[in-house]
Amino acid sequence: MNDTTAKRKAALWVGAVFLLGAMLGGVLGFLFAHRPVNAANAPLSEPERRARRVEQFTHELGLSPEQAQQLDAILLQRHTETKVIHDQADVQLEQVRQKGRAQVRAILTPEQLPKFEEFLKRMDEERKRNGPPRP
Repeated sequence: MNDTTAKRKAALWVGAVFLLGAMLGGVLGFLFAHRPVNAANAPLSEPERRARRVEQFTHELGLSPEQAQQLDAILLQRHTETKVIHDQADVQLEQVRQKGRAQVRAILTPEQLPKFEEFLKRMDEERKRNGPPRP
């Protein structure tokens, strides 16, 4: 086998390996991008989070079943109380937001008002899509 033939074979092998790698990368990228949503990554409901926390405390601290039950009741009560506070804060934040919007409207020209309303619509849609901020 001469030098030119060996170089050609080497170039073909390098090209073939490159193409196979590119194809494999494309297929894996497609599969990764289109994979089903994993239920393990889905956010947990409040009762599920609380149960996990009780389980964690029970394991780490060696809680008795009675203590675990009491802890669950404590966590539920604290959750209820903090939810009330969050709900009140949400109402107050919305009032402040509306007050600010009214103040901005007061300084805009009639030509600027429709643009501002469209801007607010986009902001509200984005806030709705992203959901409330997590505590």
